[in-house]
Amino acid sequence: MQDPTIAAEDLETWAGFLLDHSLGGIEPSDRVMIKGERACWPLMAVLERRVIEAGAIPDVYLIPPNNDRGRVWSATMGRSGQAAQLDTVPEWHRLRYESMTKYVEVLGAEDPSRYSELSGEEVRRLASADRPFANLRMARPWVLTLFPTPGFALVEGIPLDEYARFLVRASTTDPRPLRAAEERVAERLRGARRVIIRTASPQGRHLELGLDIREGRPMLSYGLRNFPDGEVFTSPDARSAEGEIYLDLPVHYGGQDIQGIYLKLAGGVITDYRAEVGQERLAAIIETDAGSHRLGEVAFGMNPGLERVLKHPLFVEKVGGTLHIAIGASYEDCFEEDPQSEDGRRRVRRLESDGVLNRSAQHVDIVADFRPGGCGRQVLVDDVELLSQGGIWVPG
Repeated sequence: MQDPTIAAEDLETWAGFLLDHSLGGIEPSDRVMIKGERACWPLMAVLERRVIEAGAIPDVYLIPPNNDRGRVWSATMGRSGQAAQLDTVPEWHRLRYESMTKYVEVLGAEDPSRYSELSGEEVRRLASADRPFANLRMARPWVLTLFPTPGFALVEGIPLDEYARFLVRASTTDPRPLRAAEERVAERLRGARRVIIRTASPQGRHLELGLDIREGRPMLSYGLRNFPDGEVFTSPDARSAEGEIYLDLPVHYGGQDIQGIYLKLAGGVITDYRAEVGQERLAAIIETDAGSHRLGEVAFGMNPGLERVLKHPLFVEKVGGTLHIAIGASYEDCFEEDPQSEDGRRRVRRLESDGVLNRSAQHVDIVADFRPGGCGRQVLVDDVELLSQGGIWVPG
């Protein structure tokens, strides 16, 4: 299948946002990892050149097409490797991650089917092996973006040219104007005690999930970690989730779709779950470890320009008027402004020990649509309702 044609000026604009806005600029002292498949090379090549022009060192990490997002091991190791092999990560791999100062990941797959047929146990093994390296890159300035590949256009069921136009337009639009609307939502979350999420199942059951957010701090997301972007998020107390929730929008994870998700939680733990599509993949996520039975994030999609819902998590979770929760790991910086400082590390350790901050090999976002026709019914922050209006959330 033919690769998409993207104008040179669009690639320059896109790369500029990633390096200058998302990562805060590149200095000669930086070592910047640029990771992605060969299918994403047009954007990666521009990123590499601009890092060199800034006087810094690029570490271009081309990942094989049988590896989902450049995990430490490929799908082949997941299928055929023994436990001792998965545990034997080359030392140079760790040093590569430890030596970088900034990180750009260009998502986009040549052929997602190469890693879509993994069993639940294989998915769990690969996620667990990769978690230490995910932690390393999240401790540095980082950003993710999605390049239009023929393989992902097939996943979305959209002609490649149309898919590419949508992604490029979204990825070359200045995200900074999103900040004002996000500030209004964040202000409502600051100091709040509890979020109540009310949804309706396809059978007409009205469900309610409660989350304690007292320990967390709201984070604004306007192109600093994902590009394109648009969300306000925080990590709830991982012990606090009580109730039920239904999430209707499709999410593509590990080469497979998951949609129509029902969760029941008690004492913070997922006690029952099912999916109308992708039940086995959902089970593989939740059964990864103890932390994947808890929630690590609650967030509000704030990008009104993403009028089309794609399955890719980078896009579906940002659609204005949606809400998502994450199965798995919490974000340290949702609890502490500088989690790498001495005081920050001390508080993070305490919150982890208390069970407030959740650790897991997984962090998988699942999304409920609160726009007209979606499953969402009401969101309360303490006693104030948040309303989905015109593609953004606003305090009522």
